[in-house]
Amino acid sequence: MPERTQEPVTLDIHQILSILPHRYPLVMVDRVTQVTANKSIRGYKCVAYNEPWFQGHFPQRPIMPGVLILESLTQLGGILAYASDPFDATSNLMFFLGIDKAKFRHTVTPGDRLDLYVEVLHHRSNVWKLRGEASVDGTLCAEGEMLASIVDREP
Repeated sequence: MPERTQEPVTLDIHQILSILPHRYPLVMVDRVTQVTANKSIRGYKCVAYNEPWFQGHFPQRPIMPGVLILESLTQLGGILAYASDPFDATSNLMFFLGIDKAKFRHTVTPGDRLDLYVEVLHHRSNVWKLRGEASVDGTLCAEGEMLASIVDREP
């Protein structure tokens, strides 16, 4: 009997927007390419010159701010948490609690595709500890460990 292979789970921008509370200009994930619940997720963000932060960071040499690279990883982690233990996105939010071991190794510039990878280090109740890496063309640009929690939205 042939072995059954499972199709990779992918999410487009419309599905991402149904999970994340973020909206333009702070949606930092364009597509999810692979999800393994309770384990890991892969996706990417296409970095464009017309994004608002490039006007001031820096006018002569546009570089994506490191904090926004970490935000991309955290948002991807929120999608992983939702895929692993679905919550009602209309009544709950994932709050970023902290980051450890953050390192910035290479610049990200307009025209790059920022490849994102996040894995679960620990999950208990509503708290998630995640490890993420962001790279461009196989070159590691940023990494860190994020702590986040699922909380009730305020009325």
